[in-house]
Formats: sequence, C-alpha cells, structure tokens
Amino acid sequence: MIRLLAFLLLIAIQNTLAQKDPKFILGDEQIPELVRKVKGQRVALLVNHTALVGKTHLADTLLALQVNLVKIFSPEHGFRGIADAGEHVADGKDTRTGLPIVSLYGNNRKPTAQQLQDVDVVVFDIQDVGVRYYTYVGSMHYMMEACAEQKKKFLILDRPNPNGSYVDGPVLKPEFKSFIGMHTVPVVHGMTEGEYAQMINGEGWLAGGLKCELDIIKMKNYTHDTPYSVPVKPSPNMPNDHAIALYPSICLFEGTAMSLGRGTHHAFEMLGHPDLKDQPFQFTPVSIENVVKNPPHENKVCYGINLQDEIVKKEVSLKHLLHFYKIFPSQEKFFISSSFNRLAGNAELQEQIKSGMTEAQIKATWQKDLTAYKEMRKKYVLYP
Repeated sequence: MIRLLAFLLLIAIQNTLAQKDPKFILGDEQIPELVRKVKGQRVALLVNHTALVGKTHLADTLLALQVNLVKIFSPEHGFRGIADAGEHVADGKDTRTGLPIVSLYGNNRKPTAQQLQDVDVVVFDIQDVGVRYYTYVGSMHYMMEACAEQKKKFLILDRPNPNGSYVDGPVLKPEFKSFIGMHTVPVVHGMTEGEYAQMINGEGWLAGGLKCELDIIKMKNYTHDTPYSVPVKPSPNMPNDHAIALYPSICLFEGTAMSLGRGTHHAFEMLGHPDLKDQPFQFTPVSIENVVKNPPHENKVCYGINLQDEIVKKEVSLKHLLHFYKIFPSQEKFFISSSFNRLAGNAELQEQIKSGMTEAQIKATWQKDLTAYKEMRKKYVLYP
C-alpha cells in the first residue's frame, strides 16, 4: 500500500509539473531521476524555503516517496528563510517532518565529521541570485569540502541563475576572501550553482586541493539567456525580480553609511540617508518581523532616491555610488572601509572613487581580470 501511494504521488507530481510552462525543467523537477540516484542511501538535504517541487517542499516530496531522509542542513537565513542577514541561526527540529536541522550559519559553517557520519549523500537545492556577495555558494563550498573529506557524495539539483546572462564587476583578490566572497570570481559570475560547483572542484579551491564526488541533475531546455522569475523570495530582504537585478550594484552600499532600503518592503530598490534632506524621495527604515531587525538608520527619515522604476542594465553599475559619494555631506564618513573592501573584493575601488575616477575609467581596470575569468569559466559551463 505504501509503495502504491508513493507511485501515485510521483505520477501526481509529474502531471502537475507537465502543466507548467514547458520552456525548461529544473533539476528538482526531475523526481524519478533524483529518486533513482539516492535509492537505498541515507540522504541529507542542504536546502532552505526555496527548495520547492511545484508547491511542495523537496523534503516532504522525498519523504512521501519513501526516500531515507535523515537530516536537513540549512544556510544563512535558516531553513524557513526568515532569519535576518548575518543573524546567528541555531540548530533545531523541523516541526512538520520531525527531521533534525543542522544550521550552517550558527556554531559552524562547515559540517563536522559527526554531522555527516550517518549520511551517504547530500542533496543541494537552493535558489541563488548569481552574485558573489550572496552566501549560499559559500555554504555549498563548505559542504563540498566536508563531503570530500568524509567521502560522501554531493548531488546538486541545478536551478536558474537570474543574473546568469552576463559577467561583470571586479574579480576578487585572494587577500579579501571572506564568507561574502570566497573565490576569485567577479561580482556577477554568470554561472548556475552546478556550473559553479564544477569550477570549485576543477580549480582546486577546496582545502588541500581536494575534489568532491560531485553529481548534477542538469536543467533541461535552459540557456543562460532564459528569463526566470523566482517563485519565492530567495532571502528575507530580496523582495522581487527587480531587486535581484539591482542587487549586484546596490549591495555595495552595504559598505557605506547609506541605507539601501532595509527596513522597508523594497530593500535594494531605494537609497537614502538622514542627512541628505535635499533629495527628492524619503523613507523610514523600521524593524519588520521575519524580514529585518534593527536596520541601519532605524526609525529615522532617510532622504534619497526611489529605484523601483529604474530600468536595470546587465552590468555592475557604479553611477549611484559615485553620485552619492560626491554629494555626501561628510565624505570621510561615507565608506565603512573594511566592509566595503570585502564587498568590492579589493582595496582599489574605494580609492578610485575617492580620487574622482569616472565609471568608465574604473571599469577599464577590471577588464584584464574579467577576460581571464571568462576564459576559465568556459571549462565549466553546462548550458549555452
């Protein structure tokens, strides 16, 4: 009877997915292939709230199909995707499935040998936005490293990169490596998570040059130019597709005195500061439950600009950064130096802005590294 119910569920999932726009098929929508690959093994998931198969979470789907799911690992923002940026996330237990949840944004970011002891294969399914600052790739890196050390398999259910149709921004210098920039890639790297994982393996970026036993369920009928609208917010302060498109450029303001709209429902779609009273737009950041706690300039009126109607080009734009630095009343207080340099991936960008270089002049200094990166990237792409 259980096997019959599982079979009927599988048929229902396939029928539901067949009714959607057939332009392309995600990795986690290929359920028969996934079940075949993990059959008879002890399975852990590295997932968050974005791991949906249709409208059902991947964990629920696999349990219903009698897959031996033993635990869930969760990244920044937690399994349910409601923890604030940078907020410590504790281990826990999923109330719906009863499965233990191991946080990789709490006591440790790399799984321990003990945490992987009862696991044969780790399945990764998280919606990323294709930008170096975003930490989900960092969690993927550490899981790959732990799997390599503990001789575990790592299986990626590949997803679209909403910023995957271009490559731009300064390439990170190794001395600026951090959890918001772990690899020598540009701000916009132009890769899916499956492709990126191949690069991590191929370039020897895991500790000691280890290679993870990597498998990928590729998307079908996908190209890097395929438009993709994310069905759920990838993180609490990433409200919509427009904010995702602006994020590569606007996130640099996290390293400045400015507010980029955290504490509103349009983070990354507005910029302001309490001292810029001659600016045409105003907003007041506040704490919002399950979105943000104590945002910069909380409960203060910020004056600046509204970006919600801005047409976003496929580039890392510096125009707003240059503009606000120029008009900021206390330029020596504009940059939060160490934070800005970690985001930029170098110390040069801050100094270039301070020296008055134009956007074109600054971008010209990126080109040699970008050209080398694009050549390296060709070895790992899975989609045209």
